[in-house]
Amino acid sequence: MSSDVIIAGGGVIGLGIAWRSAQRGVRVTVVDPSPGTAATWTAAGMLTPATELHYGEQPLLMLGLESARRYPDFVAELEDAAGATVGYRRDGTIVSAWDTADLAGLRDLQEFGRTLGLTTELLTGRELRQLEPALASGLPGGLHAADDGQVDTRRLRDALLTAIERAGGHVVRHHVRSVRVEGDRVRGVTLGPGEELDADTVVVAAGAWSGQIVGVPAEAVPVHPVKGQTLRLHLPDGAPLQRVVRGVVRGSPVYLIPRASGEIVVGASSEDAGFDVTPRAGAIYELLRDAQALVPVLGEAIFDEVSTSLRPGSPDNAPLIGPTTIDGLIVATGHYRNGILLAPVTADGVAELLAGGALPEGLLPFTPSRFATEGARP
Repeated sequence: MSSDVIIAGGGVIGLGIAWRSAQRGVRVTVVDPSPGTAATWTAAGMLTPATELHYGEQPLLMLGLESARRYPDFVAELEDAAGATVGYRRDGTIVSAWDTADLAGLRDLQEFGRTLGLTTELLTGRELRQLEPALASGLPGGLHAADDGQVDTRRLRDALLTAIERAGGHVVRHHVRSVRVEGDRVRGVTLGPGEELDADTVVVAAGAWSGQIVGVPAEAVPVHPVKGQTLRLHLPDGAPLQRVVRGVVRGSPVYLIPRASGEIVVGASSEDAGFDVTPRAGAIYELLRDAQALVPVLGEAIFDEVSTSLRPGSPDNAPLIGPTTIDGLIVATGHYRNGILLAPVTADGVAELLAGGALPEGLLPFTPSRFATEGARP
């Protein structure tokens, strides 16, 4: 099979790039043994740039805000192309303080966000309960980001696969073992069984596994796996929340995402455990404990599922997007906790590059060259 572009990895990033590229007439093939069933499948789907703000990550915040701005059009176009909905909602997010010290920290974060142009509202405990009556009594207050949203990641994955096929793209259900390079130029990939696929351009979008692909320069994919677990619950009478709720309960972060179906996604643990994706009982217990501390009625919820996967972390928690030192080799990985949020801006930018343009200016701070060192992966 010959393609213009081979994309190694079928998570939301790889699938998004494939769809946007196929729309532009690029012959694209996605290679993944089970597309969208790793980090994308486990991800909760929060679109919360305002409440993901961390000191020192201002460029990443700006990228997240730009991607969130694109989401409505991205979703509308995708749903039309796939003939299916993806559960996109823009109901806002509440960050609940656990105690007065937490509330003071939220107040400082709000002030910092204001200097960056963010609009959020600080709430009293009473105002918090007026917005979300199911929250525990006694919480001192919180922060409300009205423009934040969510998307159902599993529906998003299904819609992208359908849209890629309808746009003329292909999906090969194998894993990429290596990138084939002749001289200083990409010529395609070798699959796990040994079969070769030809293309003049390869995009590495294999998430936490990007660094396992032979032939990719080590400095282009300095990603490491960060294990995370999410839980899925439901109450017979429907979800008790109207919007995403986040909080830190006695030092442990937790979030709850209500779906229109009545499902509640609870996440997410964070562990350095290599490539182990075995569910850990302690992490499940901690998530359930902290979720119930914020929303007591969840003690009556029915437990449906635990899902475990690996986020692709990077040295600065920001993605790696753009060309490498090898002609024809592009990376789009390292999105860490922001892969779902950054899918539209990443897909648009890389697709523009693949169609013969240049990487958009907004993505230039995130090229892999910022970690350039000597040497390549053997």
